[in-house]
Amino acid sequence: MNIINTFLIYSIIGHFLENCIYPKVDSGILYGYWTPIYGLGVLLILGIFYIIKKKVRNKFYRPLILFLIAAITLGIVEFFGGLIIEKVFGRIFWDYSYQQFNIGRYTSLRMMLIWGVSSLLLVYLIDPFLSIIIKKIPKIITITLAFLFIYDLVFTLITLN
Repeated sequence: MNIINTFLIYSIIGHFLENCIYPKVDSGILYGYWTPIYGLGVLLILGIFYIIKKKVRNKFYRPLILFLIAAITLGIVEFFGGLIIEKVFGRIFWDYSYQQFNIGRYTSLRMMLIWGVSSLLLVYLIDPFLSIIIKKIPKIITITLAFLFIYDLVFTLITLN
């Protein structure tokens, strides 16, 4: 349940933050108030950090290693996410081709740096606080949100194709 809650909560938070930063841009392909790429990205980063904590004894190097791996990993996720959305759904939600140091249309060095810094903030500041709250979410709320998310996903796939 903790993994599902983490995925759903960060999908909702990501959707909210993106709408605050870019209010005139659609955030994702689903109808509901969530953008699953953020939930997936958080789970990836938390998993990567767990591995780094086990493998890297020197606490000084952990943030640096996390920054580099997160920047590259989330840059790859962003690139292929944009590519898949364009190929499958025929829509383009973001385009960094105008930015200096873009990597194709769907990511750039600037965005990768933002993802690296965001990952450090997530692991060291945000998640230690939110994980306490996430663990206290009642099972019925998790099941309800998961059902609504799956319904939204299926409905979106049916209506967009």
